[in-house]
Amino acid sequence: MTMEPLKDNISSHKYFIFSGFSELGTLKSFISIPFLILFVVSLFANSLLIYVVVSQRSLHSPMYILIACMAFVDMSLPLLLIPNLLLNVLFNWRGISLSGCLVQMFFVHFLGTCQSTLLLWMALDRYFAICIPLCYHEYMSLHRFLKFVIPLLIRNVIMILMVVVLAGSLSYCFKNVINHCICEHMALVELACGSTNINSLVGLMTVFLVTVFDFFCISTSYIIIFCSVLRSGKSSGKALHTCMTHIIVMVISLTFVLTAFLSYRIRTSLPAAGRLSVSIMYLFLPSCFNPIIYGIRTTEIRQHIWRTLSPCWPVQTVNCC
Repeated sequence: MTMEPLKDNISSHKYFIFSGFSELGTLKSFISIPFLILFVVSLFANSLLIYVVVSQRSLHSPMYILIACMAFVDMSLPLLLIPNLLLNVLFNWRGISLSGCLVQMFFVHFLGTCQSTLLLWMALDRYFAICIPLCYHEYMSLHRFLKFVIPLLIRNVIMILMVVVLAGSLSYCFKNVINHCICEHMALVELACGSTNINSLVGLMTVFLVTVFDFFCISTSYIIIFCSVLRSGKSSGKALHTCMTHIIVMVISLTFVLTAFLSYRIRTSLPAAGRLSVSIMYLFLPSCFNPIIYGIRTTEIRQHIWRTLSPCWPVQTVNCC
């Protein structure tokens, strides 16, 4: 008899509290140091990369524009999440409404799908440039390229909207404490009462239709590229160098995602704070590494970055006797 009113009371939860790193007690504030460093590095590196690509007319080709788009996406995730996370660990501002949580969830997962899709567009750009160079400008013209861009973006929006709408339609009958610092899909859904099988199924479908599909297409493109170069015996050192840059970025991103995935599967072997750190870092670390990798390995970008920063270096003056 006492369970029914309790259930009715709890099922009306529309406000949630983040409990991430709460077990650290007074040491919780020190977590802000690495997050703040990541935020500054990501903001500076990606802003510089975007500025260089936009300001230099010689970099207004599809390959560099795609790199600038990746930098914009990489910068958006820290801008969206880290300020709120810092308020959480420094000032204990841990509350969020259900609607705010769902909005945050949409942007977190949508930006994640955009990273995957951008890597696919980069692979297609290299495929056209190396395998069918005579038709490169035709295929990469704005009109033709939008035929590749728009369907994938619509797919991403539809899949993430399905995930978010289904999460918002649940009744949250258990505690209103989210064991995370951000609104991640499963971290919220596990608080719901009743069956969440459809949520898990749609989440799994999203992984396969977005991440796995993009990875399959990316791998196929690069296999065709390398086979084409080896078969023709032609020298495409610069193009292959760019391919390796994209592959390095993809491997780093997949490594962080896989590490976060495994951390949830071996949760009994990891402390809660360690598991939470891994699940957060996989979102933020690529946003720091990606612009550095592109800046170092892409000669044209590296040269323009050096010219942009060189006036900022102190110049030593030599006094003549």
